[in-house]
Amino acid sequence: MPSDVHVIVGAGPVGASLAGRLARDGHRVRVLTRSGHDLGLPGVESVAVDASEESALSDCAKGAAVLYNCANPGAYPLWEKRWPPLATAILHAAERTGAVLVTASNLYGYGPPDAPMVRQTPLRPSDHKGVLRAHMWTEALAMHEAGRVRATEARASDYIGPTLPTGNGLLPRYADATLSGRTATVFADPDQPHSWTAVDDVADTLAALGRDERAWGSAWIVPSNPPSTVREVLRSLAEQIGADAPRMRQIPRWLLRAGGLGIPMLCEVDGILYQFDAPFIADGSETAELFGVTPSPWEPLLAETARAWAERAR
Repeated sequence: MPSDVHVIVGAGPVGASLAGRLARDGHRVRVLTRSGHDLGLPGVESVAVDASEESALSDCAKGAAVLYNCANPGAYPLWEKRWPPLATAILHAAERTGAVLVTASNLYGYGPPDAPMVRQTPLRPSDHKGVLRAHMWTEALAMHEAGRVRATEARASDYIGPTLPTGNGLLPRYADATLSGRTATVFADPDQPHSWTAVDDVADTLAALGRDERAWGSAWIVPSNPPSTVREVLRSLAEQIGADAPRMRQIPRWLLRAGGLGIPMLCEVDGILYQFDAPFIADGSETAELFGVTPSPWEPLLAETARAWAERAR
């Protein structure tokens, strides 16, 4: 009989949401993290392992039907050091165990788009983070096409959702200020249309891709709600809890770049601000049509997110 064990590397917002989703569907779920932190979810086993250690990871993934890469190697300045061994270990673990490899990814590999991003949009990364993510996929795809693994990838835009920490990403940082009644310091134009992807929708997409062989050998865009500007999202979040309308102060780009000379994280942020300088729209309609994944209803999502983020802001 086919294995019903699903192994998830990483227990961040997406990994935790996916674990709960798979367990509710009746699967046996094993979550791998360095700490072995127990998520407290029925039917979910937590195991401590360094996922960049290929042999140890393969042992933990033995017997898995699907191996999900939901890892987060840390802040942007750490990616070049931490992602390559981690991604390689996960890819080779999928090969060793025969598990389907499903990777949670982002849109960085596309670089600055001139149209909504779809499955067929070519990868043209413009900074090293996008180059790294693109390389991870092309390496997995090459092994898939060689018959060594079965691989697929879900690409999401910036996350939104109540389980997302308020320090994780630009929007949560802006919202932390807005929901506390402070002026939000923004790094780019707050009035450009932008796609926002619900954390639970990423998890739903990963689960769908892992069980449907039509997904394997391709990357897919996670379905998102219609785009909204940063200003619109902040205003809506504030309205949900009766807070004042957002106030924003935009940092001049030259000042941000000057700060990046001494603060590596500012330099890394500058490398992805093209996503907010012009419309940045992800079109996951093909994913929705083929796999039945639909975006979370926008207004309830905003209400839940506003309440959770406001509580953390207090």
